[in-house]
Amino acid sequence: MNHFQPRTNDMFFILQQVLQAPQQLQALPSHAEADADLMQQVLEESGKFVAEVVAPLNRDGDEIGAQFRDGAVTMPPGFRDAYQAFWQAGWPSLACAMEDGGQGLPAVLEATLYEMLSAANHGWTMAPGLLHGAYECIKHHASDELKASYLEKIATGEWLATMCLTEPHAGSDLGMCRTKAVPMADGRFALSGTKIFISGGEHDLTDNIVHLVLARLPDAPPGPKGLSLFLVPKFYEDGSRSAVVCERIEEKMGLHGSPTCVMRFDEAVASIVGEPGKGLNAMFVMMNAARLHVGLQGIGLLEAAWQKADAYAKERRQMRAPGSHAKAGEADFIELHPAMRRILDTQRAWIDGGRVVAYRTALELDILKHHPEPQRREAASRWCALVTPVLKAAWTDQAFHGASACLQVFGGHGYVREWGIEQVVRDSRVAMIYEGTNEIQAIDLLLRKTLPDAGAGLLALLDDLAIDLGTSDDATRLRTALARFRTLVTGQLLPRASAPDAPPDLAHWIAEDFLRVVTLLLMAWSWSRVANADGTDDPRWQRPQSAFWRWIWPELELRMGIMAEALARPAAAAQ
Repeated sequence: MNHFQPRTNDMFFILQQVLQAPQQLQALPSHAEADADLMQQVLEESGKFVAEVVAPLNRDGDEIGAQFRDGAVTMPPGFRDAYQAFWQAGWPSLACAMEDGGQGLPAVLEATLYEMLSAANHGWTMAPGLLHGAYECIKHHASDELKASYLEKIATGEWLATMCLTEPHAGSDLGMCRTKAVPMADGRFALSGTKIFISGGEHDLTDNIVHLVLARLPDAPPGPKGLSLFLVPKFYEDGSRSAVVCERIEEKMGLHGSPTCVMRFDEAVASIVGEPGKGLNAMFVMMNAARLHVGLQGIGLLEAAWQKADAYAKERRQMRAPGSHAKAGEADFIELHPAMRRILDTQRAWIDGGRVVAYRTALELDILKHHPEPQRREAASRWCALVTPVLKAAWTDQAFHGASACLQVFGGHGYVREWGIEQVVRDSRVAMIYEGTNEIQAIDLLLRKTLPDAGAGLLALLDDLAIDLGTSDDATRLRTALARFRTLVTGQLLPRASAPDAPPDLAHWIAEDFLRVVTLLLMAWSWSRVANADGTDDPRWQRPQSAFWRWIWPELELRMGIMAEALARPAAAAQ
């Protein structure tokens, strides 16, 4: 099957016509030159690199995979050359500050790049996927000495980085980490412990790898507050190798081109990043950046699956479609059959709607960093905090289930490796798990982002979604839904969750439904914005817009009903 082909015209249309990204960015002093021509040029050039250099390696990455021998990892054929071309062309440094070796371009352009990369070759893209988070972590928390040694190398992508959190006995519960950091006489630390599920913990793509590791000092209290963050490279400045050993790489369902490593630290000499006991504060900078990128992975992987299914549906003939003008005995292309059209248009609705939400989130990151008005920065921070867990959870979930639906378009051929669609299904599954499982994203949204401020941030977000919707029937439908959800939140959720007799697990039971409601409202907002844009009156945009309202939107009633029923139960009722 053909390699993934970036459709940069669609992406640019959303940026310019739907979100007016050039105008928003040019209002920021740091991005005054980020006009439409520049954005389109970056999109087109990055699309060419993705299509010509990265996408053709996807099949070998899956079938040959990363190879482990005697503690060393050899990447699939072509991976190293592609990565060296990638960083030397400046792609990893798009959004990094110019004083750090970057290009100082908007974060939204970096977002579009990584969406395309994930669609083209998810395994390869895992390698540079943590660079932005590592850069922000070091820039904002490391000492000047560490910055001088590592910041530019990370910003440019000359060196790659890892995020070493998980241990064999501790997955999402980071407070159970046991890796120890013992102070040394020279102010550095000796790290000892084992970390698992470390993406890119060992490889031959770059000459050095920078590990950012959560560990516990000898006098640290138990739990997450006792964790500190440390930096230990594969090679030190004098060329000596650290005592960091890759014990093995995992044999996985998918992502064969990305080595998932078990890393052992044998009193490895490390430097602390930030303050003792504040490791999670520093690491969350990296994790939050990664969660947005994982949401973009979901959109990109679903786009890759849709492209394959759409192309197949246009060339495969089977039976006469209902209402067909084909002669007796002739068969129609399967794209004309309603069952296939529903699958394709529904996934297209998720892709395009997701792009509007994700690109808006990346724009808000630019505004958060660079807008001169504190009130506007606060609104941007609120949007990013609330929407990032939704993007991560909802669109990685749809990447897997939607890719499976796209496989269905192929019938039996979809289950055969040569068509490539089964790889997308396998590769996409892990995105629902890493960087915080989707269940944790739902808990984060409700219990950490909504209830602590009595819903103030969420209600402000709902107000934001109601602005500039237009006067269409769809806009009226969304306004009505926003008002109903507001009533559910203020009239049932907040009073019930804060009541003295509220079951301690009440909010946990409905967290997934809460996240899905917010997802559907964001999707409806996205399609309302698309409907108001010039140039969306052709079938390219009309079909997925119709599919959203017909096949996706009705889930809202189900999810709000589940929430209302759970919140109305007596306190003594079993959950």
